[in-house]
Formats: sequence, structure tokens, C-alpha cells
Amino acid sequence: MIALTQLQKLIRDHSNEGITQTALPNVTLSRTSVTTDPIQTIYEPSLCVVVQGAKFAMLGTSSFIYNTAQYLVVSVNLPLAGAVATASEDRPYLGLKMNLDLHVLRSLILELPELAEMARPTAGLTVGKLTPELSDALVRLIKLLSRPADIPVLGPMIEREIIYRLITGKDAHLLRQLAATDSRLSQIHRAIGWISRHYSEAFRIEALAEIAGMSVSSFHQHFKAVTSMSPLQYQKHIRLHEARRLVLSKQMDAAKAWPAPLGGSTG
Repeated sequence: MIALTQLQKLIRDHSNEGITQTALPNVTLSRTSVTTDPIQTIYEPSLCVVVQGAKFAMLGTSSFIYNTAQYLVVSVNLPLAGAVATASEDRPYLGLKMNLDLHVLRSLILELPELAEMARPTAGLTVGKLTPELSDALVRLIKLLSRPADIPVLGPMIEREIIYRLITGKDAHLLRQLAATDSRLSQIHRAIGWISRHYSEAFRIEALAEIAGMSVSSFHQHFKAVTSMSPLQYQKHIRLHEARRLVLSKQMDAAKAWPAPLGGSTG
């Protein structure tokens, strides 16, 4: 695939070892010559593409591996353990990540109502294979890094095209559900958003179910299907991630970074 070769060269040209934040606000590039141990982090809705090598991700007890010319789509905020599984000095791991603008996603679904899908959600992420159309759009997006004056105008246009390619592809069900405000995935997304904003607070499962607009039993079932964990387990992952972030970013004492023990949460 010519576009894949182009992407490999573009990422080598525009990245350093590790993770590189680019002039495209929603895009980061990754390059590493060694495999890595799993690192727990919070993935926001995003498209993660392996351009060379392979990566491993774990959500709860479910594992996902995506190789060269494959991608991972994450539809809601999820605590994932990710690791580079294949990399070497001669053929380093190369990847790119594009955060997905949910406003753009929803506007496209409104323009294309035939794409609306109300199927029951499974896990909040899926692995897919790059298509020529998606690869071509990604090449044009990364090429903008050599023409920074074009980024403010052309960047959003190409990102919109990439989202369009995702929601019209064979693995588009997650993003289509997320865009529908009354879909099960969108309802769980609302509850996930509340937990992410109030991760240090106790909650009642009935209150979370009400935020999602679901019965308690249905909320439990669908939350577990999307995140592979209970609401309380999800909250604990968010709290652990935030504590680690504070320690790393502010060099805080671990005891001060960790929120006070919760009481009364049920999940």
C-alpha cells in the first residue's frame, strides 16, 4: 500500500523517540525502537493507527492486538493498559493518534441520518483495518505538518473526512451509536462523563442510572458491556490514573495525590 509507505516516512520525519504532540491539535505521533511494558492511561474517544509494528491494549480482562495497517477506535473514555508489542532499531514502532471531535461526529450523523444505528453496544472499542480511502486522508493530514499555514483551514476539513470514513466503514457501529443521543452507548457515555468529572466523590448506582436515563439493571448490564468493568471499578481506575498524573506532573507526594477514601459508593 503506497499510502502506508508514505505514512511511515511522514511519521519518521515529524516525530522524535516517544510521543510527539504535533501542530495539529488533535494529533500525536509515536515512535519507539523498543517494546514497552503495559502502561495504564485514560483513552478519550480517538483513532489510534499502527503504521509500523504492533500494539497491545487491555480493557479489563479483554485484550486487543492491532498490527501494521490496523487501527483501534475508542468511543468513550476508557482506562486501557497499552504496550508496544513489536518494535526494533531497524523497524521502530510508528503510530498516530487522532482525538475524535464528537461535535463533528454528531453533525455528520445528522447530515446522514441513514447511518443512525441503535444496536446494543458491545465493548467501547474496536479494531479495524485501514482502507485506501482512510489511509489517503491520513497522509494528507500529516502532510500538513510541512505546511503549518494550511493547518487552521485544511486540518479540520481533513479530520472531518477521516471521521466520515470511520462512520461509513464496516466497523462503524460504535461511533454511529455514540452520535445518537438516545442510544445505549450515548447513555453510558453520559454516566462515564459524570464519573470522570467527579471521580473523587461517592455515588449511588441509582443516581448514575438516572443520569444515563436507564433502569438500574439495564445500566449495570450496558456499563459492563461497554467498559468491561463495574461503575465502581471504573471509578477506581480513574482515581488511580489521576493520582499517577499528579505525581508525575507536579512531583506531588503520593499520599497527597491520592484522594481521600470514598464512602457509600455502590457499583
